[in-house]
Amino acid sequence: MSEDETGADAGAEGGPDKRFSIGIVIAKVRLTGPWASHAWRPVSVLPAPPEVTAGTRLSADGRQELFYAGPFEVELHRSETSHYRDNLASGRPSLWVALRPIGGEDHEIATVTANPYEGESLAEGIGEIVEAVPMPVGIQAKVAAFVDAFHVERAFVKRKRDRPDREALARGEPDAKRGGRS
Repeated sequence: MSEDETGADAGAEGGPDKRFSIGIVIAKVRLTGPWASHAWRPVSVLPAPPEVTAGTRLSADGRQELFYAGPFEVELHRSETSHYRDNLASGRPSLWVALRPIGGEDHEIATVTANPYEGESLAEGIGEIVEAVPMPVGIQAKVAAFVDAFHVERAFVKRKRDRPDREALARGEPDAKRGGRS
């Protein structure tokens, strides 16, 4: 079984951590439209959870209020190292944060990922607020160490299609080359 299947933590063996905790900052942004007075959105990630409770107001100005949404444990997977590498090489490494409304003004952190393709698919859902926020340098270093330790370049192998046995098909026999399928 692989590390991902067993749930073993790579950091326990002295290697790079596959899990690490971060803090999430969200903003309540004032809107000028007639349908809503404000919107919530993730705005930044802290490299470690601070010693404040979730929901703590961090700052405010005339346009937005910042709140600490809470901690979240990010998990990296060996099978996604090429995606993390693409993210780090993009020129703007990001973490995708998904917020889920849970009633009234309250939101919970649904997920956080460093995989840009997973982040893109999260944005296609309905009901969650998904934003790509800048990845702090310390987290970039953790993700890069994970990629360096576990990335295995996989060569693309194009499958060759099996040609049907036309004579067998003409006789109404199952195609032996295709496991009896016609």
